[in-house]
This record gives sequence, C-alpha cells and structure tokens, in this order.
Amino acid sequence: MTPYSVAIIKQARTSYAHQTPFHPPQVFPETPIGGGIDSTNETYTSIRKLFHLLKYDSSNFGKAKWNPLGWLIKPGETVFLKPNMLAESHYYNDDWEYVITHGSVIRAIVDYAFIALQGKGKIIIGDAPTSEAKFDEIVGRMGLKEIQSLFHEGKDFDIEIIDLRDEYWVEKERVVTQVVQLPGDPRGKAIVDLGGQSMFADLDQSRKHYYGAFYDIDETNRHHSGGKHEYAISMSPLMADVFISLPKIKTHKKCGFTLNLKGLVGINANKNWLPHYMFGSPETGGDQFREGSARSALENALVRRAKQALLRKTLVVQMLARKTKGLAYKVFGGTEEVVRSGNWHGNDTVWRMALDLNRILLYANADGSMREAGAPKRYLSIVDGIIAMEGNGPAAGTPKAIGCMLAGVNPVAVDAVCARLVGFDYRKLPIVAQAFAPHSFSLIEAGMESIEPVSNNPAWNRPLAEWRLADVFQFEPHFGWKGEVEAKD
Repeated sequence: MTPYSVAIIKQARTSYAHQTPFHPPQVFPETPIGGGIDSTNETYTSIRKLFHLLKYDSSNFGKAKWNPLGWLIKPGETVFLKPNMLAESHYYNDDWEYVITHGSVIRAIVDYAFIALQGKGKIIIGDAPTSEAKFDEIVGRMGLKEIQSLFHEGKDFDIEIIDLRDEYWVEKERVVTQVVQLPGDPRGKAIVDLGGQSMFADLDQSRKHYYGAFYDIDETNRHHSGGKHEYAISMSPLMADVFISLPKIKTHKKCGFTLNLKGLVGINANKNWLPHYMFGSPETGGDQFREGSARSALENALVRRAKQALLRKTLVVQMLARKTKGLAYKVFGGTEEVVRSGNWHGNDTVWRMALDLNRILLYANADGSMREAGAPKRYLSIVDGIIAMEGNGPAAGTPKAIGCMLAGVNPVAVDAVCARLVGFDYRKLPIVAQAFAPHSFSLIEAGMESIEPVSNNPAWNRPLAEWRLADVFQFEPHFGWKGEVEAKD
C-alpha cells in the first residue's frame, strides 16, 4: 500500500449496534478485552476489514499477535482520537446517529490503539462541539463513559475525554444570552501565526473583513489582518504523537461537505478566531451573500448593528433580539431557504481556514512554531459512513444510510475518495481541490491520479477515474450548493 491508498468497505447493515460499550460481534484472536459480544456490531468487523485491505501487519492477520496499528503507534505514546462531536442532536429534532460519529466506531479504534500501545501510554478522545452544544449529552449518546469504564476496570488503563471548548453559550430562541467559561484543554493552547503561509495571505492586500463564530467581529479581524493569520489551537491534539480522525460523512453549507479537512475546526481553543465568511457579496469582494441587492445590504446593516448591540449583554437587547429574530426571518427568509452567512458554493473563506488548520495540526510545534516541511505528524483517518447526512448539513440535513466505512493515512486522499463516493466532483469543492495545490507545508504531494482505492466492492476497487456515476451514491447537496457540485460522469 502507498500513502495514498484509501480502503472502502461496503457492509451489509446500514445501522449501528446500540448496546454500549459496543463489544465486537465475536471474540477475534487479537481482541484485547473480554466482557461480551454483540452480534449486531458489524461496524467493528468492517474496521478490521479496512486494516486488512490496507495490509496492516498482514502476515499476522488472524493471529493473536495481529497489531494492525503497530506501524503507526508505539508503546508509551499519546494517541488523540478526534470524532465528530458537533452537537447532541439534529438542529430541529432529537435525531443524532447521522449527526455525530457513532460510539461503535470509536470503540473499535480504541481497541486497536490499545493493542499498539501494549497498555502503555495514553488515549485521549476530544473535540470542540458547537458552542451551544451539551458535551455531556454527546458523550452519553456516544457511550464514551462505558468505553472508558471498560478499559479502566478491565485493563487498568485510563482513557481521557476532553471538551476542548473554552466557553459554552446559553441560548434562548437562538440568541446567545450568556457565555459560560469552560476549563478547556487541560494542557492549554498554542497560538500559531501562519503569516504568509496562510491561505488567506493572498487576500491581505484586499483588506477583507471577516466574520468568525460570534458577535465580536473585531476579535476575528484582529487575528487576520496586517499579514497576521493567528489561530488558537488546543494543546492536546497538537502535542499528541498520533492523531486519528474519526469523521462522519456529511454535506456542509459552507464548504460543500465535511470530513477530515473541515473537521479540524474541532481542535480550536477559540472558534471566533476562525473566519467563516467575508462580508458582502462577490460584487463588493465578499462571499456572505450570493449576489448584492438592496435587500441583502439592508439585512447586513441590521444584523451587524444587532450583533454589536448583543455584545453589551443587556437583558433589554437580548429580549428584543429574541422577539425580532422570527420577524426578521419572515421578512428576509429563513436560514434553510435563503443563502446568507456564506452558506453557498461561492464561499471563498472556509476552505482557506480549514486548510490552514490542517497544516497547523500536521506541522506545528507546541510553542507555535512550524517544524520542517516534509515531516508531518503521524495521522490516520477512519470514516463513519454507515449513516451519513445529505441536504442541509452539517446539522440540519437528512439521513442517508449507505453502510460504508473508509480508511487512509492522508486526509486529502480520503476526502477526495469520499467526494466521489457521494456523487460530488472534488474539483468543484475548493476544500479538496485547493488541498492539492503546491505549498511549503504540503498536505498531499501527489495528484488525484496517485490515489489508490481498494475495496470489497469491485466497482470501487479501481482508480477513481474509472468509477462510474451509476456506481456511487447520489447525495443531495445543501441548497446553496445544488447544481454546482454534483459529478456529471
């Protein structure tokens, strides 16, 4: 196998096991911890098959000493697992299995990381959910406490679970009324300035005005102006010897779809340092709206004033905002109906931010400096595509049960294969297409033709250029991307 091999398993079940701590469907020779079996947990078997397809420790497959991640992880090291922990539920209902990475995926990876560590070292599971998300509920739905207890009691091995956020937002009627400070990453954070190496550097002369994740617009722009492009990064993933990404396949309103590359928003210590869109429309150098109009200009002016007022945190302003937000949607259109906030295929901001974060994860030191190019952090991706999300993702879409799992060691290669798998053209997804561009801190040092899919499905067990549209899934894009991202052949 090469660094650009991507394994794809199509399993029979398009559903998950539901009984924590998600025991394997049988006791395999290498199973590190007993305690039971779960015949419904085909996901565990699929992950074994991914490793076998990639020929990890192939000579020992089927034996007790099989150690498929031994090439990646050494005893005594720290392994950071980063699942998608976006929120405890769908934006409009209590569904969750197609919103976040399922706990059965995490359990299998914990098992094989533990085997590689030989019980010596550390496994950390962490992410930075949306600021209003309830972390304990996410952990509960994933069954992480049960997995943690299993290893503590059965192997005297402690698994750490971390909420990487430094604050939690209390909302009423979708208006932030209180900001609660959280402990954040116990190891602290690093400030990394990419400067001229940032994907935003070529926009510096245009003096763009960015919106981040919160009402404090000035804070975002202080960190992205004058040739400076700073990010606050949680120290635990940065310091870890090995980073394992465990994303969920989902469409995304701001970048077309989210997987490994976009998922690194979750390693941030302060999301308001992350540019999400540029104010205005393309006519004025922005990507907030699809096109300029008197209506969008009025909306922008009103919203910016409202957000500045909300920063004062007065009860009167908060109450007025809650009362008028519904009226504003009636006048200007709902968020799931009208393109705003950079939620469309013309967003020229989020892909830049995401690629910056990937370069920081792979090449930054704990002191914020960048190490030598060509020596990235050890990395593995295991993709949860058993039940994916299409439509208005990443939090308000609809389920798409495809029963697929993927794995690879290069985030760009894996994301490109996933783009093809869901029926999208990677060339129309800047977050993937731009990742192939040459850079001092390269994310991939080969072209699309070098990616090598391997699969138990013959239609996918061949070069991507030979995949037929009839053999892939036809995902519905977010409405702001419809007609712009779908593959044509």
